[in-house]
Amino acid sequence: MDEVKYIDENIITLAWNEHIRRRPGMYIGKLGDGMYADDGIYVLLKEVLDNSIDEYMMGYGKTIEVTIEDGKVKVRDYGRGIPLNKVEDVSSKMNTGAKYDSKAFKKSVGLNGVGIKAVNALSSYFKIQSFRNKETKEVIYCKGDTVKSPPITTTTAPNGTETEFIPDETLFSHYNYKDEYVSGLLKNYAFLNSGLNIIYNGQKFHSQNGLVDLLNEYMTSENLYPIIHLKGEDIEVVITHGNQYGEEYYSFVNGQHTTQGGTHLSAFREAVGKTIKEFYNKNYDYADIRSGIIAAISIKVEEPVFESQTKTKLGSKDLGPDGPSIAKFVGDFVKKELDNYLYKHPEIADSLQKKILESEKERKAIAGVAKMARERAKKANLHNKKLRDCRIHYNDQKGADLDDSCIFITEGDSASGSITKSRDVNTQAVFSLRGKPLNTLGLTKKIVYENEEFNLLQAALNIEEDLDNLRYNKIIIATDADVDGMHIRLLLLTFFLQFFPDLVKKGHVYILQTPLFRVRNKKETIYCYSEEERITAIQRLGVNPEITRFKGLGEISPEEFKHFIGKDIRLDPVSMRKDDLVKELLDFYMGKNTMERQNFIIDNLVVEEDVA
Repeated sequence: MDEVKYIDENIITLAWNEHIRRRPGMYIGKLGDGMYADDGIYVLLKEVLDNSIDEYMMGYGKTIEVTIEDGKVKVRDYGRGIPLNKVEDVSSKMNTGAKYDSKAFKKSVGLNGVGIKAVNALSSYFKIQSFRNKETKEVIYCKGDTVKSPPITTTTAPNGTETEFIPDETLFSHYNYKDEYVSGLLKNYAFLNSGLNIIYNGQKFHSQNGLVDLLNEYMTSENLYPIIHLKGEDIEVVITHGNQYGEEYYSFVNGQHTTQGGTHLSAFREAVGKTIKEFYNKNYDYADIRSGIIAAISIKVEEPVFESQTKTKLGSKDLGPDGPSIAKFVGDFVKKELDNYLYKHPEIADSLQKKILESEKERKAIAGVAKMARERAKKANLHNKKLRDCRIHYNDQKGADLDDSCIFITEGDSASGSITKSRDVNTQAVFSLRGKPLNTLGLTKKIVYENEEFNLLQAALNIEEDLDNLRYNKIIIATDADVDGMHIRLLLLTFFLQFFPDLVKKGHVYILQTPLFRVRNKKETIYCYSEEERITAIQRLGVNPEITRFKGLGEISPEEFKHFIGKDIRLDPVSMRKDDLVKELLDFYMGKNTMERQNFIIDNLVVEEDVA
């Protein structure tokens, strides 16, 4: 075996921007092209916005303007503006920023002096300009290298900071900002900062009622009683219940949406359960108290510690260097304020207790069935029967990163066989259905345990108790693009929305896109996902190319399938909007209103002309 040399030349020092460009995942998570809400281009936008939001939180600047056009992003705030002699330092020197001084930024989101530098290094064009006391300073960069840094000049513009950037296409290939994701991000900023005006491409986002507006925006079931709104210094919470299964939470720290929760959310869940038990002086089960809960919590923490650079989970134990623990702070607040609120509003207390009793009744009714079903699931030997698991779960690896893990839910031996042979066995699992699943509309959760398919599916996902230990980040419905395949999709979505709506709301459920056509000649093969793509492919390849119409997943060979579930996989995220009330939505699409649905289909039918 040849000896591996380890000499002076092996030791290298990377420039700050080169380190970020080589290891972008350390700073912004994944790269992506904008198809998903957690793709890197949205993290770049958020890093810039966080600085403007911090200015507002400190009491400076009531308006933030955001413009995105042709891939170029511009953010202008009207805060104090960066001190002019430090504009270049804060945008290009690591671990440089005012947020280390808690007097200037007491409770901000970013404290490590990295965010804006990461945006700079990962952008092919980056300009930052500060306006301060009738003077201005700008610096222009390319991939973190300074291109232009003219001296300070006079200006008539109001104080503040303007940042422009174009994400580097060599890193974010063919990226595109989706309005729905940008709008969702900006809405949250508005909800968390009452009184702030955010103008995005001419559209205004503004909230006067904070988290109450947030729940009203995102709830997809009717609340059973008016929203409880509790607000104190450095904390705001809202609570209600809906006629739904599961728990639905939105949590924030210093304006940052902590999608994976953290110490503050854990403390909140525990405090709500404990306070309600003590208020009614009943030994209610926590599961019954929290079943159907819809709530949000926002707290402000000095020098927050997050478990990743993208700040999706709070790890801090204490409110600040000299403050109480977060658990005590949240617990004491909820105990006092929620208890007082329920005493002052007996009609809401009655509605809440009624919901708890209904949940308790249903839980006890299915307790025996659920226990037996869990035993059946254990004996079913999932690894050999229904589930082809991925290696990340073998031996229940602890601490494994599940961000890339996914499970394909498919129907039939041929389809599941093709995916099983084509998949990445490290991160991709396959669950095979036998025929069409049951229509669960209007049924109780008892059916989840009595029906073998659904019982084994929820066991495979590990969501029997809650979603905290969900085994796969992406749940991908992979069915044929024909009538039967569409029906199976609807039946599965009905199941998830009926019993596990948070899987959809938290962005875990997707539909796999597979090509409808293969167009090829002797030199090139093009897979087409629509009629338009087929026509374009025919024109590109010239006269008489071979055209194959895929009628089902089973017709696609395992070798070809690798192209469709690899790095270029096309997934349609299943999302819900404000107007998508789950009960009404399911009643329309899966209920017994056959004639109404038939008329809807006829009125909205689009017939595409077949082009040979």
